[in-house]
Amino acid sequence: MTPSPFSTIILGGTGQVGSGAVEELLAIPECREVVMVTRKPVPPRARVRNVVLDTGAADFAERIKALAIETLARHGHVSAVSCLGIGTGTLRWSEDDLKRVEVGVAGAFARGCHEGGIAQFCLLSAVGSTAQSLFKYVRVMGMKEDAVRAVGFTRLAIFRPGVIVGNVHTPAWGPLLGSLMPGKFGNIDQRIIGRAMAKEIALRSRATGEIIRENAAMKALAAE
Repeated sequence: MTPSPFSTIILGGTGQVGSGAVEELLAIPECREVVMVTRKPVPPRARVRNVVLDTGAADFAERIKALAIETLARHGHVSAVSCLGIGTGTLRWSEDDLKRVEVGVAGAFARGCHEGGIAQFCLLSAVGSTAQSLFKYVRVMGMKEDAVRAVGFTRLAIFRPGVIVGNVHTPAWGPLLGSLMPGKFGNIDQRIIGRAMAKEIALRSRATGEIIRENAAMKALAAE
């Protein structure tokens, strides 16, 4: 399947998984532009446009809406990706602080993208995510999924990796534990996640509905 030309707006593109997604998107010739929304400037590079915004500002969603409208006017087909994550220190954060970033910021980004006309959205979550979980992190990830789900994208792809290999935020014992875990709870390299996100955007631009991709599905998509 040959992709059609597209562009992507990404939040969290400087993080471990997000930077991998940016690299994989830029490796696709049909990707005209990657718009990186960041809190601080990033070094310039070809086909990357950096938009610096205060993600905690009250008008963040409105600014994303304006960015989506402008990018669609320039490029026609535009998708969005949220790879936002706390990273180091997640276990030390309170649930309210986690929700402020994972649910609040990611939700505002999603709303702005949708109101600006973007139909296809990719969301980085975590294995087993549900708002009913007894575990704080998994519960908050479920809340984030629900917040983005409620926005109403034509196509929503939720990526739920198990133990992320190659990620500096994964504890040293994580990959060993992941090698002993079954299926969706086991290891997956962060480069595979990024490649699967890029393939989802490039190859599934006309798909509709929601899809949840766990380890096996991400590996299969990345290999297409």
